[in-house]
Amino acid sequence: MLARCSGVGRELTGSDGANRREPAFVSALVYRERPPAGEPDGLLVLHHGRGTDENDLLPLAEVIDPRRRLHVVTPRAPLMPAGAGGYHWYLVPQVGAPDPDTFYTAAAQLAELHDELWAQTGIAPARTVLGGFSMGTAMSYALALDGARPVPAGVLAFSGFIPTVPGWEPALASRAGMPVFIAHGRLDAVIDVGFAREASKRLSAAGLRVEYHESDAGHHIDPRELPAAADWLARALAPGAAPP
Repeated sequence: MLARCSGVGRELTGSDGANRREPAFVSALVYRERPPAGEPDGLLVLHHGRGTDENDLLPLAEVIDPRRRLHVVTPRAPLMPAGAGGYHWYLVPQVGAPDPDTFYTAAAQLAELHDELWAQTGIAPARTVLGGFSMGTAMSYALALDGARPVPAGVLAFSGFIPTVPGWEPALASRAGMPVFIAHGRLDAVIDVGFAREASKRLSAAGLRVEYHESDAGHHIDPRELPAAADWLARALAPGAAPP
């Protein structure tokens, strides 16, 4: 059963590390924010993996955006299956092929949240990177490659895949030139590295600018890949960078 979370207010982490809660912001998804140090150069939305929550990827922002150039948002997935112990974006009948009903529900909620964030922050889609880990990567691809959605500044894809869902196809022709960073472990026993290789091949063939990394890692974000990810992110959202 889909557990729909109401917007209960935004929790922000200041530069001093303290948390504070602001008035409720209308959204179907709970999320956290890490504000920029000054005027933001862009927006980074990080979608967590299976069985965690909105806190999981917030520390990643400090590693790949240490100067706090970006406004960072980490949403919580809407679904908590019985006995799961954490939140999911969708049910998993088969790796690479999300359950359609829960996938479409989550995608609609994320689309609503992204639209609200653009309106709230004044940061345009063309200055926004969508990123994630595992099934959070699948959702990042789903929103970034959907032809009905705005084209973002890029996709940061850790250990995930382009989802295969009945009725959904990535609009790759309209995304030509969009930067994509892919990092995946060859020892990943949860999502095989073949998914990343196929994504790289497919996206590159369609004209997207793919930076691809593999390492001898399992199903986690390999710290050795983070300097390259930080460099890619800085270039994707550099002041004056041309839109994709």
